[in-house]
This record gives sequence, structure tokens and C-alpha cells, in this order.
Amino acid sequence: MSTAQKTENEDIKKEAGQEAAFQTGSKTGDTAECTAGECGTCGCADKTAAGKASDADSGNSADSAEQSAEKSAEERIAELEAEKNDFQDKYLRKSADLENYRKRMVKEKQEIFDYANANLLTDLIGVLDDFDRALDAGFDADGKPVADLKPVIDGVKMINKQLRSMLETKYDLTVYGEKGDLFDHDKHEAIATDKGAVAEAVCSEVYLKGYMLKDRVIRHAKVMVTMPDGLQDTARGAAEDSDEPSGN
Repeated sequence: MSTAQKTENEDIKKEAGQEAAFQTGSKTGDTAECTAGECGTCGCADKTAAGKASDADSGNSADSAEQSAEKSAEERIAELEAEKNDFQDKYLRKSADLENYRKRMVKEKQEIFDYANANLLTDLIGVLDDFDRALDAGFDADGKPVADLKPVIDGVKMINKQLRSMLETKYDLTVYGEKGDLFDHDKHEAIATDKGAVAEAVCSEVYLKGYMLKDRVIRHAKVMVTMPDGLQDTARGAAEDSDEPSGN
């Protein structure tokens, strides 16, 4: 074989090998670098440049996403900080309002306690004025006691009546305890006892009258109590026996 034919056969084999390598790289997706002499025919240089551009785009997207995440976190922190400050301000305001309310309630309760009897005392001042006028009636123009004390006695009686009426109508204060009332442990206090011809225990003497505020006893009446001596029961039994018909 001549030298020209050998050279032609080698060129044909070389081109067939390049074509097979190009086809194999296209099927498997390989991006192996070619030699300087082969890049002009296989086009791998363009593929490599495209891959590098894609990698750069991916890096830029990742950086943008990271920056957005950092910005969102900073905004969220700022929002939470603002909410915290708002809640703290509201808490301080509510605490101050509650403390002011507590002080106001304490002051009002103290005022109620201090001036609870103002109305009653105002009424009693009028009674004291009546007593002053009654005492003045017991003296003449020269300041000497008068012989006739009837005006003084009448004045005291009038004051007593007016005072009882005022306490009963305005304050529901009632007086009780009269001689002959049946003894009641809830209303009377027995300071002495005796026996007598009574069917039930009765108040034979009243030393101090009792007082009730509405339905509550605020002072028990101090009384002497007469207890049954039993004679009435004996007499009643004898009378019943005498009233029975005889058995004849």
C-alpha cells in the first residue's frame, strides 16, 4: 500500500473516532473537556459557558432569597418589639388605674365610717336644743330656780315624746318592755325572779326598757320575772275534778 493511501485511511479512522465520541457525549450528558484541537468541532465550549452562566444565576437567586429572609426577620422583630412596648404601656396604665381606684375606695370607706352617723347626730342636736329650752324654763329672769317646775316637767315629757317618734319613724327604732308582758328569753333579761299566782312567767317589774332596730334587738329589757307558783294548777285540777259527774 502506498503512503498516500495510508494517510487517507488514518484520516478516515480519526474522523470516525471523533464522530463516535461526539455521539457518546451527547447521549450520556458528559461535559468532559475536549482538547484544544477538538473544541472547534464538538461545541463543548458553548455548553461549558452556558453551565457557568446557569450556576451564576442560581447563586444570585440564592443571595436574593437570603437577603429577603433576613429582611423579613428584621421586620418581624421590629413588629414584635412594637407590640411588646404597646403591651407594657397598657400594663403600666392599668396598674396605675387600679392603684388609684384602690386608694379612692379606701378613702370613700373611711368617709362613710367617719360620717355614718351624721344624720342621726343632726337630729339629736335638735333634741339637745329642746332640752336647753326646757332647762331655761326652770329659771326666772334673775337666774333663780322657779318654785313651780310644772313647765320643766311638761317640756321634758314633750321632748321624750318627740324623740321617740323621731327614732321610730326615721330609724325604725322601737321601744318595748311593759309591766305585765310575757317573759321572752330573746327580748328580756331577768335580773330577779319571784313566784306568784300566774299561769306563765311574766314581767312584774321593768327596770330598763328594751330597744329593737327593725327586727334586731339592740338592747334587752331588764326585768323582774314572776314565775308560776303552782297553786293555780292545783286549783284548776281541783275544779276539773269537781266538775266531773259522779259514778253513781
